[in-house]
Amino acid sequence: MPQVPAHVDLYLLRHGEAGKRLAAGSKDSERALTVTGTKEVEEIAGALAKLGIKLDLVATSPLARARQTAGMVAKKLKIKKDKLQEWDELKPEGSRAKLYDRLARFKPEASVMVVGHEPYLSSMVSELVFDGQKGRIVLKKAGLVRVGIISFRPRPKGELRWLLTPRHMKMMEA
Repeated sequence: MPQVPAHVDLYLLRHGEAGKRLAAGSKDSERALTVTGTKEVEEIAGALAKLGIKLDLVATSPLARARQTAGMVAKKLKIKKDKLQEWDELKPEGSRAKLYDRLARFKPEASVMVVGHEPYLSSMVSELVFDGQKGRIVLKKAGLVRVGIISFRPRPKGELRWLLTPRHMKMMEA
């Protein structure tokens, strides 16, 4: 089956390992990456650079752990500051419908990375690739999925291009 050109080449990256959930009353949004999570994301960013990934934009959840992850990737890939944006749609409780509306505005063949959380990202992949039916993936911390978006209307639809665990990407970096 010939590959259909994607409207948007979408990379979905889960944030790296973060500290333990904070006590009740604390702000979960402020949980930062651990030392291990930071090292892992640096390795992943190195693997992406080695793969020659070029991005038009990196959009991140405003939560600290996602912002840190996106910032490290953007720095390694030499993404300009104005091309690193926080989007509320990428919060764990964010609206995927609003996210799809934003993504639909990109020019054909744009390359965009979104950095966020679980189960939001895995549900998004399931919705795009499997029409929300039987297929399901689980995105590990610092895991990466590449989906070629075929259409946004009447509903978002895409093709799974690849799924890489942090271990795969570490092996590329070695």
